[in-house]
Amino acid sequence: MSRVMLLLAALLLVAGCAGHTDGGSRPQKPTTVKVDTPALRAQKARAGIASCTPGRASNRLPAVTLPCLGGGPAVDLTRLRGPLVINLFAQWCGPCRSELPYYQELHRKAKGAVGVLGVDYLDPQPAAALALARQSGVTYPLAADPDGSLRSDLRVRGLPGIVLLDRGGRVAAVEYRSVRSYAELRGLVRDVLHVRIPA
Repeated sequence: MSRVMLLLAALLLVAGCAGHTDGGSRPQKPTTVKVDTPALRAQKARAGIASCTPGRASNRLPAVTLPCLGGGPAVDLTRLRGPLVINLFAQWCGPCRSELPYYQELHRKAKGAVGVLGVDYLDPQPAAALALARQSGVTYPLAADPDGSLRSDLRVRGLPGIVLLDRGGRVAAVEYRSVRSYAELRGLVRDVLHVRIPA
């Protein structure tokens, strides 16, 4: 094979991996996905997932309103307050699946001190996302961004992602990496948001 052909093959391989952190089959072109149907509402209720809240005050998150996954009030990101941890996930993302229990543990242990909000990102299968949440024990609120509205504002380059919102309502950090333990997530909250959560 010529040098040019080898170079072309390498470029195609790199291009095909861009934005993939899990090697899964991420949807290429999202269609309009309904995330609030009677069936999804029932599935959400069975899983015990909390309803979304619209938020209360201005901050520096993008001016985007996301529907609540499985029904409930839409979430205006410009009205959310911190300290808050926002987890960008999708059911097709392998690393996202493994870290959801750590966010649930944070939600359970940090109640009243730090909020947790999940965003099902670029996912055309809301029922599968709710099923994953239930299997993972997730009960914190889940919003949905099936069309990738946050892509440019948050410079989403792959999943999973974490956005930390401080007490003043400002984005303190945005990271795209896997959280490998509750201790790691707890340490991130302590170091970035300056909130101590029980071990």
